[in-house]
Amino acid sequence: MSTTIEAIKQAIDSAQNIIVFTHIGPDGDALGSLTATGVALQLLGKDVTLVCDDSLVSRFQFLPLIDNVQKSPGSQSSYDLVIVVDCGDRKRMGGAFAALPASHGPIINIDHHITNTRFGDINLVVPTATSTTEILYQLFCQMGLPLTAELATSLLTGLVTDTLGFRTDNVSAQTLKIASELVEAGANLSLITAQTLNLKPLSTLLLWRIGLNKMNIEDGLVWASISSEERQAIGHTGDSSGGLVNLFADIDRAAMGVVLLEMEDGTVRVGFRCRPPYDVSVVATALGGGGHPLASGCTLEGPLAKAEARVVSLCKQAICEQTVQEKVLPQS
Repeated sequence: MSTTIEAIKQAIDSAQNIIVFTHIGPDGDALGSLTATGVALQLLGKDVTLVCDDSLVSRFQFLPLIDNVQKSPGSQSSYDLVIVVDCGDRKRMGGAFAALPASHGPIINIDHHITNTRFGDINLVVPTATSTTEILYQLFCQMGLPLTAELATSLLTGLVTDTLGFRTDNVSAQTLKIASELVEAGANLSLITAQTLNLKPLSTLLLWRIGLNKMNIEDGLVWASISSEERQAIGHTGDSSGGLVNLFADIDRAAMGVVLLEMEDGTVRVGFRCRPPYDVSVVATALGGGGHPLASGCTLEGPLAKAEARVVSLCKQAICEQTVQEKVLPQS
């Protein structure tokens, strides 16, 4: 890893105009990583462009530089360096990355997803990390950057959201030590927790009501499919279930939880969650997506009913195979 970090330092030192991307449907780790990288690069005197293909939800408004995030690369003719954070593959950056000028410098890929395709010229991928911001913390420390309150706020946001408030099974003593140092540097843990984990728009709760009413439970799988018309009727414009899929995975009879959301363009966003010893990343990867063993996702072509049948079949197959391997059974 030291060789990779040195290569990243050299690439940043050699560049002036740097563009930073994160994935579509950004969560707290994506936006925390994006803004943390922006703050760090500004501390180094670089010209920075921050890009996310999707609209940003208001609860992340407390993040530094969040108002600077663009939906496309803009009019800059070329960039000396491209940095991609918290993104498993090129497709996850959407149309924004596709609009990147042909003339650009090397790509640095910084991520913690086990399904990362190593698409960068330089790849700093650490699947054992709880979040991409945990990786960035280590990188910035080794680069000798000062831990300002703004930088600490962005970094702690990724830690809090991707660990669900330090409750996932990959949280270590080192994770808690890093969090402590970020709080000491000025990050407000209670604010970050309230904004990223607790605060929900009304449309999210209305979506949960629809999903709970349509919930299916079979063979260790808990799932629901929600149509575009149903989403539009309640004013839900996001591309995630807002935690409904986590709720499904926490049911005692569940090996896996799945929520399928039909988008306005007819595509279907699918979120997968599970608890150990099950692994949803194998299903997401088989469907062209990716993520973590306990939390993954993908996007499928419609219609919704066809996507649902495909997802349910693969999930049930995976549950059966993994149950035999681990010699465990979901509760009946």
